[in-house]
Amino acid sequence: MDNRLQNETYQVTNKDLRKANYRWLMSVCTFNYQTQQGASVVYALSPILRKIYKNDEDYKTALNNHFQYYNTQPWLAAIILGAVVAMEEKQGLSAKDAIQDFKVGTMGPLAGIGDSLLMTMIPTIMGSIAAYMALEGNPFGIFMWLLLILVIFFFRMRGFEFGYKQGLKIVTEYGEKITFLTEAASVLGLTVVGALIASVINVITPITFNFGEVNMEIQPMLNNILPALIPVMITGAAYYLLSKKKMSMTLLILVVILFAMIASAFGILA
Repeated sequence: MDNRLQNETYQVTNKDLRKANYRWLMSVCTFNYQTQQGASVVYALSPILRKIYKNDEDYKTALNNHFQYYNTQPWLAAIILGAVVAMEEKQGLSAKDAIQDFKVGTMGPLAGIGDSLLMTMIPTIMGSIAAYMALEGNPFGIFMWLLLILVIFFFRMRGFEFGYKQGLKIVTEYGEKITFLTEAASVLGLTVVGALIASVINVITPITFNFGEVNMEIQPMLNNILPALIPVMITGAAYYLLSKKKMSMTLLILVVILFAMIASAFGILA
Protein backbone atom coordinates (compact mmCIF):
# COMPACT_ATOMS: atom_id res chain seq x y z
CA MET A 1 0.00 0.00 0.00
CA ASP A 2 1.25 3.48 -0.86
CA ASN A 3 1.81 5.24 2.45
CA ARG A 4 1.42 8.68 0.90
CA LEU A 5 -2.05 7.85 -0.39
CA GLN A 6 -2.96 6.29 2.92
CA ASN A 7 -1.83 9.31 4.92
CA GLU A 8 -3.86 11.72 2.80
CA THR A 9 -7.05 10.16 4.17
CA TYR A 10 -6.51 11.63 7.63
CA GLN A 11 -5.66 15.16 8.72
CA VAL A 12 -4.21 15.54 12.21
CA THR A 13 -6.31 17.90 14.33
CA ASN A 14 -5.51 20.13 17.29
CA LYS A 15 -7.55 17.74 19.44
CA ASP A 16 -5.24 14.90 18.43
CA LEU A 17 -2.19 16.98 19.32
CA ARG A 18 -3.60 18.02 22.70
CA LYS A 19 -4.44 14.41 23.51
CA ALA A 20 -0.90 13.36 22.60
CA ASN A 21 0.44 16.16 24.79
CA TYR A 22 -1.60 14.94 27.79
CA ARG A 23 -0.40 11.39 27.23
CA TRP A 24 3.20 12.61 27.02
CA LEU A 25 2.85 14.45 30.34
CA MET A 26 1.64 11.24 32.00
CA SER A 27 3.94 8.80 30.25
CA VAL A 28 7.37 10.03 31.32
CA CYS A 29 7.07 7.70 34.33
CA THR A 30 7.55 4.75 31.91
CA PHE A 31 11.29 5.57 31.82
CA ASN A 32 13.40 2.41 31.63
CA TYR A 33 17.09 1.61 31.14
CA GLN A 34 16.61 -0.13 27.79
CA THR A 35 14.91 2.54 25.71
CA GLN A 36 14.60 5.24 28.43
CA GLN A 37 11.80 7.46 27.02
CA GLY A 38 11.12 5.26 23.99
CA ALA A 39 8.01 3.65 25.49
CA SER A 40 6.73 7.07 26.55
CA VAL A 41 7.03 8.34 22.98
CA VAL A 42 5.07 5.35 21.69
CA TYR A 43 2.35 5.81 24.32
CA ALA A 44 1.99 9.49 23.45
CA LEU A 45 1.94 9.06 19.67
CA SER A 46 0.08 5.76 19.32
CA PRO A 47 -3.47 7.23 18.92
CA ILE A 48 -2.29 9.61 16.18
CA LEU A 49 -0.27 6.91 14.43
CA ARG A 50 -3.29 4.59 14.50
CA LYS A 51 -5.32 7.23 12.65
CA ILE A 52 -2.53 7.94 10.16
CA TYR A 53 -1.74 4.30 9.40
CA LYS A 54 -4.91 2.32 8.70
CA ASN A 55 -2.94 -0.78 7.73
CA ASP A 56 -1.96 -2.86 10.79
CA GLU A 57 1.51 -3.71 9.50
CA ASP A 58 2.29 -0.07 8.72
CA TYR A 59 1.05 0.90 12.17
CA LYS A 60 3.29 -1.66 13.87
CA THR A 61 6.27 -0.55 11.80
CA ALA A 62 5.72 3.05 12.87
CA LEU A 63 5.41 2.03 16.53
CA ASN A 64 8.57 -0.08 16.42
CA ASN A 65 10.45 2.84 14.91
CA HIS A 66 9.58 4.97 17.95
CA PHE A 67 10.32 2.19 20.44
CA GLN A 68 14.02 2.85 19.93
CA TYR A 69 16.21 4.68 22.43
CA TYR A 70 15.17 8.26 23.15
CA ASN A 71 15.99 10.56 26.05
CA THR A 72 15.85 14.33 26.35
CA GLN A 73 14.38 17.07 28.51
CA PRO A 74 10.66 16.11 28.58
CA TRP A 75 9.33 19.68 28.61
CA LEU A 76 10.93 20.48 25.26
CA ALA A 77 10.53 17.01 23.77
CA ALA A 78 6.91 17.79 22.88
CA ILE A 79 8.15 20.26 20.25
CA ILE A 80 10.20 17.55 18.54
CA LEU A 81 7.40 15.00 18.79
CA GLY A 82 4.96 17.48 17.26
CA ALA A 83 7.30 17.92 14.30
CA VAL A 84 7.58 14.14 14.05
CA VAL A 85 3.79 13.90 13.76
CA ALA A 86 3.90 16.29 10.80
CA MET A 87 6.54 14.13 9.10
CA GLU A 88 4.53 10.97 9.74
CA GLU A 89 1.38 12.57 8.36
CA LYS A 90 2.89 13.94 5.15
CA GLN A 91 5.59 11.40 4.29
CA GLY A 92 4.54 8.18 5.99
CA LEU A 93 6.94 5.30 6.50
CA SER A 94 9.27 6.62 3.81
CA ALA A 95 10.46 9.15 6.40
CA LYS A 96 11.02 6.72 9.28
CA ASP A 97 14.83 6.88 9.04
CA ALA A 98 14.75 10.67 8.79
CA ILE A 99 12.44 10.79 11.82
CA GLN A 100 14.79 8.72 13.91
CA ASP A 101 17.82 10.76 12.84
CA PHE A 102 15.90 13.96 13.60
CA LYS A 103 15.01 12.75 17.10
CA VAL A 104 18.54 11.58 17.90
CA GLY A 105 20.13 14.71 16.50
CA THR A 106 17.99 17.11 18.52
CA MET A 107 17.69 15.30 21.83
CA GLY A 108 21.21 16.27 22.98
CA PRO A 109 20.91 20.04 22.43
CA LEU A 110 17.38 20.09 23.88
CA ALA A 111 18.52 18.20 26.96
CA GLY A 112 21.32 20.71 27.55
CA ILE A 113 19.04 23.73 27.14
CA GLY A 114 16.12 22.28 29.09
CA ASP A 115 18.10 20.89 32.02
CA SER A 116 20.18 24.02 32.54
CA LEU A 117 17.54 26.65 31.82
CA LEU A 118 14.13 25.17 32.67
CA MET A 119 15.09 22.65 35.34
CA THR A 120 17.87 24.55 37.13
CA MET A 121 18.25 28.27 36.47
CA ILE A 122 14.64 29.49 36.37
CA PRO A 123 13.34 27.38 39.32
CA THR A 124 16.40 28.29 41.40
CA ILE A 125 16.08 32.04 40.80
CA MET A 126 12.31 32.19 41.17
CA GLY A 127 12.33 29.78 44.12
CA SER A 128 14.92 31.88 45.93
CA ILE A 129 12.90 35.06 45.41
CA ALA A 130 9.69 33.36 46.54
CA ALA A 131 11.39 31.87 49.63
CA TYR A 132 12.93 35.21 50.60
CA MET A 133 9.57 36.95 50.29
CA ALA A 134 7.95 34.22 52.39
CA LEU A 135 10.59 34.69 55.12
CA GLU A 136 9.79 38.37 55.11
CA GLY A 137 6.11 37.55 55.61
CA ASN A 138 5.07 38.58 52.10
CA PRO A 139 2.42 36.12 50.80
CA PHE A 140 3.01 37.24 47.20
CA GLY A 141 5.99 34.87 47.05
CA ILE A 142 3.83 31.76 46.93
CA PHE A 143 1.53 33.30 44.32
CA MET A 144 4.50 34.24 42.17
CA TRP A 145 5.73 30.65 42.35
CA LEU A 146 2.29 29.32 41.40
CA LEU A 147 2.13 31.80 38.52
CA LEU A 148 5.46 30.51 37.21
CA ILE A 149 4.14 26.94 37.33
CA LEU A 150 1.03 27.97 35.39
CA VAL A 151 3.11 29.76 32.74
CA ILE A 152 5.36 26.73 32.30
CA PHE A 153 2.33 24.43 32.11
CA PHE A 154 0.71 26.68 29.49
CA PHE A 155 3.73 26.51 27.22
CA ARG A 156 4.13 22.77 27.83
CA MET A 157 0.57 22.20 26.65
CA ARG A 158 1.32 24.08 23.42
CA GLY A 159 4.49 22.16 22.66
CA PHE A 160 2.95 19.57 20.35
CA GLU A 161 0.96 22.15 18.39
CA PHE A 162 3.96 24.43 17.94
CA GLY A 163 6.19 21.57 16.83
CA TYR A 164 3.53 20.23 14.47
CA LYS A 165 2.98 23.57 12.75
CA GLN A 166 6.68 24.25 12.31
CA GLY A 167 7.36 20.66 11.24
CA LEU A 168 4.49 20.83 8.76
CA LYS A 169 5.92 24.06 7.38
CA ILE A 170 9.28 22.40 6.82
CA VAL A 171 7.75 19.39 5.09
CA THR A 172 5.37 21.36 2.84
CA GLU A 173 7.35 24.49 1.97
CA TYR A 174 10.74 22.83 1.75
CA GLY A 175 9.63 19.42 0.50
CA GLU A 176 12.05 19.50 -2.43
CA LYS A 177 14.95 20.05 -0.05
CA ILE A 178 13.87 17.44 2.50
CA THR A 179 16.73 15.20 1.34
CA PHE A 180 19.23 17.77 2.56
CA LEU A 181 17.40 17.95 5.89
CA THR A 182 17.55 14.17 6.18
CA GLU A 183 21.27 14.08 5.45
CA ALA A 184 21.93 16.91 7.88
CA ALA A 185 19.91 15.16 10.59
CA SER A 186 21.85 11.94 9.97
CA VAL A 187 25.18 13.72 10.30
CA LEU A 188 24.00 15.53 13.43
CA GLY A 189 22.72 12.29 14.95
CA LEU A 190 25.99 10.47 14.30
CA THR A 191 27.95 13.42 15.70
CA VAL A 192 25.89 13.45 18.88
CA VAL A 193 26.25 9.70 19.38
CA GLY A 194 29.99 9.88 18.68
CA ALA A 195 30.43 12.71 21.19
CA LEU A 196 28.50 10.76 23.82
CA ILE A 197 30.99 7.91 23.59
CA ALA A 198 33.91 10.12 24.60
CA SER A 199 32.04 12.27 27.13
CA VAL A 200 29.81 9.73 28.91
CA ILE A 201 31.81 6.48 28.84
CA ASN A 202 34.78 7.08 31.12
CA VAL A 203 36.94 3.95 31.10
CA ILE A 204 40.75 3.84 31.40
CA THR A 205 43.34 1.19 32.11
CA PRO A 206 45.60 1.54 35.19
CA ILE A 207 48.05 -1.09 33.90
CA THR A 208 51.70 -0.07 34.29
CA PHE A 209 54.76 -1.96 33.05
CA ASN A 210 57.92 -1.74 35.16
CA PHE A 211 61.37 -2.06 33.59
CA GLY A 212 63.84 -1.64 36.39
CA GLU A 213 63.46 1.96 37.51
CA VAL A 214 61.33 2.88 34.50
CA ASN A 215 57.54 2.81 34.82
CA MET A 216 55.52 2.89 31.62
CA GLU A 217 51.81 3.64 31.81
CA ILE A 218 49.59 2.18 29.09
CA GLN A 219 46.82 4.80 29.17
CA PRO A 220 48.96 7.75 27.90
CA MET A 221 50.15 5.56 25.02
CA LEU A 222 46.56 4.72 24.10
CA ASN A 223 45.64 8.40 24.26
CA ASN A 224 48.38 9.18 21.75
CA ILE A 225 47.03 6.49 19.42
CA LEU A 226 43.38 7.51 19.73
CA PRO A 227 41.74 9.48 22.58
CA ALA A 228 38.96 7.49 24.26
CA LEU A 229 40.13 4.33 22.49
CA ILE A 230 38.85 2.00 25.21
CA PRO A 231 35.32 3.55 25.31
CA VAL A 232 35.19 3.29 21.50
CA MET A 233 36.17 -0.39 21.61
CA ILE A 234 33.60 -1.15 24.32
CA THR A 235 30.88 0.70 22.40
CA GLY A 236 31.83 -1.14 19.21
CA ALA A 237 31.63 -4.49 20.99
CA ALA A 238 28.22 -3.60 22.45
CA TYR A 239 26.95 -2.53 19.02
CA TYR A 240 28.21 -5.79 17.51
CA LEU A 241 26.40 -7.87 20.12
CA LEU A 242 23.18 -5.91 19.63
CA SER A 243 23.15 -5.81 15.83
CA LYS A 244 24.96 -8.98 14.75
CA LYS A 245 24.31 -11.38 17.61
CA LYS A 246 20.79 -10.04 18.32
CA MET A 247 21.48 -9.83 22.05
CA SER A 248 18.77 -8.16 24.10
CA MET A 249 19.52 -4.86 25.80
CA THR A 250 18.83 -6.32 29.24
CA LEU A 251 21.30 -9.16 28.71
CA LEU A 252 23.87 -6.73 27.32
CA ILE A 253 23.60 -4.57 30.46
CA LEU A 254 24.24 -7.64 32.61
CA VAL A 255 27.22 -8.62 30.45
CA VAL A 256 28.69 -5.10 30.73
CA ILE A 257 28.22 -5.09 34.52
CA LEU A 258 29.88 -8.50 34.85
CA PHE A 259 32.73 -7.50 32.55
CA ALA A 260 33.27 -4.26 34.49
CA MET A 261 33.41 -6.11 37.82
CA ILE A 262 35.92 -8.68 36.55
CA ALA A 263 38.12 -6.11 34.77
CA SER A 264 38.12 -3.87 37.85
CA ALA A 265 38.88 -6.74 40.25
CA PHE A 266 41.95 -7.75 38.22
CA GLY A 267 43.11 -4.15 37.77
CA ILE A 268 42.66 -4.19 33.99
CA LEU A 269 40.19 -1.31 33.72
CA ALA A 270 39.08 1.49 35.99
